[in-house]
Amino acid sequence: MTANIIDGKAIAAQLRQQLAQQVTQRVAQGLRPPGLAVILVGQNPASQVYVRNKRSACAEVGILSKAFDLPPETTEVELLKLLDQLNTDPTIDGILVQLPLPAHIDTQQVLERIVPDKDVDGFHPYNVGRLVLRMPQLRSCTPKGVMTLLASTGVTLEGLDAIVIGQSNIVGRPMLLELLAARCTVTICHSRTKNLANKVRQADLVVAAVGVPEMIKGDWIQPGAVVIDVGMNRLDNGKLVGDVEFSTAKIHASWITPVPGGVGPMTVASLLENTVQACQFHAG
Repeated sequence: MTANIIDGKAIAAQLRQQLAQQVTQRVAQGLRPPGLAVILVGQNPASQVYVRNKRSACAEVGILSKAFDLPPETTEVELLKLLDQLNTDPTIDGILVQLPLPAHIDTQQVLERIVPDKDVDGFHPYNVGRLVLRMPQLRSCTPKGVMTLLASTGVTLEGLDAIVIGQSNIVGRPMLLELLAARCTVTICHSRTKNLANKVRQADLVVAAVGVPEMIKGDWIQPGAVVIDVGMNRLDNGKLVGDVEFSTAKIHASWITPVPGGVGPMTVASLLENTVQACQFHAG
């Protein structure tokens, strides 16, 4: 068996095209385009790349992107003041604060300062709480993107035994909630999980989001399982690999995401989708 490749790059491109059409229709009706404020504090090279990609994607679909590049010595008070201004700006539908923030700024304090209906990252406790209650509004971008990828396979999720490896607030925990809402039976694992290999071997669906290069061995994958690799790890030789040992896993899986070109493009596309959704909400 050789797994079908879930082409996140192509699926994200289709979604961006659909969003561009929606934005074009809005503007043709005399309505303003959706607006996204992107805040970068400091000069973290990886963050600069991510922010540049997000701003480029906004331009592609017609979203108005406002850049706020702040110096590393920006205080928490100054950042919160900016967020208060953006919260009340009628031209801004979404606010994104690129993480990580400098150590002197309380990240949770910042994320909770964004009003929930502009929280296009889906990190605010209000939006996470709505997902818990199966009343999602703005959903965390990476898990939302994963659900879009899974839908593209045509695989029926209801009743599947799913495992999520990683318990971060950004991916692992909301991913658990997304799969639970899809009626999967979900196990979530972390650094203290015992007998991880055996648990993976029993799963029909594996979502790896632990951030350790090729930690999930390919021969752990049950024949016919669906594998979603959220990991993005750069080795010493410069090669990008996921959390799953792809070369072996693809022999066992029925569907699998590559790294790069799998989940990554969908995270950005889901951010754009959330921004357009927030704009529609603000328009009533």
